[in-house]
Amino acid sequence: MDETTGPLPGEPRPLDRAERARLGERAAVLAEELMAENVAVVALTFVDTTGLTRVKAVPVERLGHAATWGVGASPCFDAFLQDDSAVPARFTGGATGDLRLHPVLDRLVPLTALPGWAWAPADRYAQDGAPHPVDGRHALRRETARLAALGWSARAAFETEWVVLDAEGGPRFGHPAYGMSRLVDAADYLRDVVQALAASGVAVEQIHPEYSPSQFELSVAAEDPVGAADTAVLVRDTIRAVTRRAGLTATFAPKVRAEGVGNGGHVHLSLWGGGAPAAPEGNAMAGGAGPFGMAPAGEAFAAGILAHLPALLALGAPSAASYLRLLPSHWAGAYACWGLENREAALRFVTGATGSRHHAANLEVKCFDATANPYLALAGLLAAGRAGLAAGGALPEPVDVDPATLPGARRLPATLAEATDAFAGDPELTGAFGEAITDTVVAVRRGESALFAGASPEEIVRAAVTRY
Repeated sequence: MDETTGPLPGEPRPLDRAERARLGERAAVLAEELMAENVAVVALTFVDTTGLTRVKAVPVERLGHAATWGVGASPCFDAFLQDDSAVPARFTGGATGDLRLHPVLDRLVPLTALPGWAWAPADRYAQDGAPHPVDGRHALRRETARLAALGWSARAAFETEWVVLDAEGGPRFGHPAYGMSRLVDAADYLRDVVQALAASGVAVEQIHPEYSPSQFELSVAAEDPVGAADTAVLVRDTIRAVTRRAGLTATFAPKVRAEGVGNGGHVHLSLWGGGAPAAPEGNAMAGGAGPFGMAPAGEAFAAGILAHLPALLALGAPSAASYLRLLPSHWAGAYACWGLENREAALRFVTGATGSRHHAANLEVKCFDATANPYLALAGLLAAGRAGLAAGGALPEPVDVDPATLPGARRLPATLAEATDAFAGDPELTGAFGEAITDTVVAVRRGESALFAGASPEEIVRAAVTRY
């Protein structure tokens, strides 16, 4: 898969003088509205290669200037490891250079959980207005545009799992897995989470206690891929803020204890045609003659993702702690297989209830977790699915049992180093991302592998819990 040449509709473009003026004028109007709501400061965030959200903030009166000219930030962050040390990379890192963070005004919202603050994701550009080649949000916009050029779009959503810890670092809420007694104990806290997200425009669909002590899961409505990644960032940081105001700590780390079940960051994804002959209108995951009702394009899209899952782990399970979670018979999706409603398969096919399948059918990628940069993770999934479309891929036979019970079942990579090698050796994914992102991802992943070489599981878990 060669890198697309020439701009596509929706693909990131350089900022020219007219666009800067338009952004500045709109931001000035929005700033007045925010000040009327007693907002004083705006946080501008981006996500680095390790999946950590970085931030610069501006007084609301400076929002117009930030939208026009950006806010300065070093290019070094993409080469940071989770402990804030950095690795050498050819396209980022080091002490020189400057990027500009431009707030995405369409996603600008007040943060109810942080009174006096608003939030917007940031697109990163060079000083001359060229899109930063290592920016994950730009990469996802580009992949969305490439899919659209073929007549297709995608709908996506991230599930969010987290554990609430008390002041001593232990689980705050006990009681049975999925238990109503845990919900009763945490009722005020969970209500505050839902209300804070609703006030920021997030459509929460479900919230419930999960399997591990003091663990919860929240699901949101599907949206376009870039919007879904933006929402994932907003959801996590809102949960953090609500939890901190309650005197507690939220962690999204893949493991909170070395033993037991961890936090996933599952991705739900569906492919939609726009009505062209090659892309019939509607959800390609339903209404067809393929496996469990998939249309041919839906099956090919899913087949592409399944084929590239070993390499995709370098994007969706990018930490040393990820591989302590990715264990057989833990509902983590440790095997490279797919199945109908099979929670042990890395790729679970969800049809939805009879009568709703035309809009509800989707793929759930279960092997990803919340240490992922959501923009890079979704960009990789779209690139893999697009490769499947190009190849007219077909899925193998589905697995309807725990794959750990099957002789010869293929495990996904069991270490970050293995996943990194798979990514570096995948010409379709690296071609889609381009040299700058590929080099940076490989350098950071190998740096993380070296950082935790020889560390015990307990040390790996402790480091992840304090950072994610």
